[in-house]
Amino acid sequence: MNYGAIGGNIDRRTLIAGLSAGVGTLILNCGRQGPSNSALPGDVTRLDLSEAASSVARREISPVELTKACLERIDRLDQRLNSFITVTREQAIEEARTAEHEIANGRLRGPLHGIPIAIKDNIDTAGVRTTAASSVFAERVPAEDAEVVKKLKAAGAIFLGKLNMHEFAGGTTSAISKFGTVHNPWNLDYVAGGSSGGNGAAVAAGLCFGSVGTDTGGSIRIPAASCGVVGLKPTYDVVSTKGLVYVSRSFDHIGPICRTVADTALMFRAMTDKAAAKAFDPLSPPPVSDFRVGLLKAAVPICDAPVEQEVEAVFMDAVNVIRSLVANVRDADLPMPEFDDIIGAEEYAFHEPYLSRSPELYDPRTRENILEGKKVSSTEYTRSLKQLAEHRRTIGTAFTDIDVVLCPTLPGLPIRIADAAEPFALNACTFAFSLGGLPAISVPCGFSKTGLPIGLMIGGPPLSEGRLLALAAAYQKITGWEKRRPSL
Repeated sequence: MNYGAIGGNIDRRTLIAGLSAGVGTLILNCGRQGPSNSALPGDVTRLDLSEAASSVARREISPVELTKACLERIDRLDQRLNSFITVTREQAIEEARTAEHEIANGRLRGPLHGIPIAIKDNIDTAGVRTTAASSVFAERVPAEDAEVVKKLKAAGAIFLGKLNMHEFAGGTTSAISKFGTVHNPWNLDYVAGGSSGGNGAAVAAGLCFGSVGTDTGGSIRIPAASCGVVGLKPTYDVVSTKGLVYVSRSFDHIGPICRTVADTALMFRAMTDKAAAKAFDPLSPPPVSDFRVGLLKAAVPICDAPVEQEVEAVFMDAVNVIRSLVANVRDADLPMPEFDDIIGAEEYAFHEPYLSRSPELYDPRTRENILEGKKVSSTEYTRSLKQLAEHRRTIGTAFTDIDVVLCPTLPGLPIRIADAAEPFALNACTFAFSLGGLPAISVPCGFSKTGLPIGLMIGGPPLSEGRLLALAAAYQKITGWEKRRPSL
């Protein structure tokens, strides 16, 4: 395999604005990986991230081979998916050569070393344009990497480029973007979800081994469910948002979107130094037999719309599988106060100078939504912010008698692109976890009769990522939905 051959602030804005060295511990222990699979598949992009990492660690495959395979697949398939805005081809190959040289000389940094991933295009990358899928930032080139990008670079990840998304992360479909609609790899006539639609599509189609997305009200979990992959929104502020093109500083999260739970856990560990990311070891998952599981009533207001019958049936099948794994499943509830005015006020504050200067550069639908935040007074904003802090301080009491909760990720199936005229045309069941700043993960739990993915969401109290990943991994081990891939 030729391995080793490479020898301006304003008052309103002021008010509102008012894998490191440790990743070495994650180096894969070949003895824990089971027997070596020397007969790697011809198409290495079919490997999961964890499988690719193990093969790189054993020097069965090189970072350059992985990177070139992903770039070839992007060239061949992405003109149909439109999941990438920018492909950093030369930079990726150079990074892969560097990783290959380091690994050949015994300097393996961890499981992400030499693994090709991609970044949502609202996360800053030094020297690479970061557009947020808008004409407003079409030629914006940051001088500094976002904090999460710095950590992933320290972990040795290879960056393939920047992923398409809903303009300024302001919608659930990724059908509104300066660079065109993102298409669902399971059916190109359907949306990939949003706002991290490029992430979901690229990961599902095997264009990258993992990706970094953002989530304000569901933007990691919605595309994960729509595209049949795994998406984790961590607890608020567990992953730094420094260097993000913000929607709302009070609600924005950064997290991984990958093919499997194990892959997601490996990426999450590299994205932050917080203890919550180390609570689950994908190489030795803990038992879940003593878990007390709450079943949320999948109806309004938890979901934006009534749950469709086909989704309900698949979801209950998933619940029955989980029932067989845990101590008990009982009805549960989460409070749903209304703090939408915080998001609106913070979004408008971020965009006010750009709207004043060049309003015509926004898609009219994006501009209209942002301008709604202008109606929120400073007094209303401050009051709501205090109430949000109290809600997040007390939300843990909802988990006094339960460890995690379940609900569908979406109340319906992904919609046709032709029906995605409005920014939030695709409904979701995700926002209660955003309100609480709670961790939540979406995992595939089945498919519709027409072959579209359906997602199961598992949520928990603050800093319970370890529990969520453990239950998700146990569920995935039994069901194997992640092994199903779109036929492109």
